[in-house]
Amino acid sequence: MNIRFYKYQGAGNDFIMVDNRTNTVNHTNPKLISSLCDRRFGIGGDGMMFLQNKEGFDFEMVYYNADGQPSSMCGNGGRCIVAFAKFLGIIETDTEFLAVDGPHHAKISESGDWVSLQMIDVDQISTDHGAYVLNTGSPHYVKQVDDLAHRDVFHEGKAIRNNATYREKGINVNFVEPTDDGYFVRTFERGVEDETFACGTGVTAVALAMACHKQQTGNITTPIKVLGGDLNIRFNYDGNAFTDIFLEGPAVQVFSGEVSSPAP
Repeated sequence: MNIRFYKYQGAGNDFIMVDNRTNTVNHTNPKLISSLCDRRFGIGGDGMMFLQNKEGFDFEMVYYNADGQPSSMCGNGGRCIVAFAKFLGIIETDTEFLAVDGPHHAKISESGDWVSLQMIDVDQISTDHGAYVLNTGSPHYVKQVDDLAHRDVFHEGKAIRNNATYREKGINVNFVEPTDDGYFVRTFERGVEDETFACGTGVTAVALAMACHKQQTGNITTPIKVLGGDLNIRFNYDGNAFTDIFLEGPAVQVFSGEVSSPAP
């Protein structure tokens, strides 16, 4: 079976995209997806997603982590699939699509390389020994640190993700350090089981957690730098709940091709 694919990246978070509106690809095979996401023996990617038809929406986003398992929401993946939908001619500048955590609104620039994606509202934040824990479509742990550029994010993040509290369901671990105008963030992602160049739900969680930490309220815009570039999060916080949350940043098609794979 030949699979036509497109490779996209959003601030270095990279994904394999498949137009599956005709349901020609059976994506219930974890081994197939993990092999295609392998960076040495496959196409390579932090995850793989399938754009599918969904009544009442422009499309549906079906996302899998690089380990081949179904994933919770992926923010940068959501932005990239919006750019993919524009490339396919499904949308122009605005869209309503369905993801695993519910409906999402997004807007893409005329040039097709900058996407603003609305995230789910958040009304619960807890703490764990000074770190913040919250769900922005995926579960996140947010810890403030110093000298983040030299931090061993892989080993420290892996240890937290696999500790007794989070081992069973897993959690994404974000380390954050203030900058002159925002924050620098590095993330260890569950499912990828490694540090990634960016994490959309992660930087969103960081922006919300830091607003809570600093007791900021009102309409807030937070620039965030990640290893793969720059992202922007804007939202409203009334001291109890975060609403009108938007994750903004680049979404770029890198290459496309066909890969030969045995039928599931």
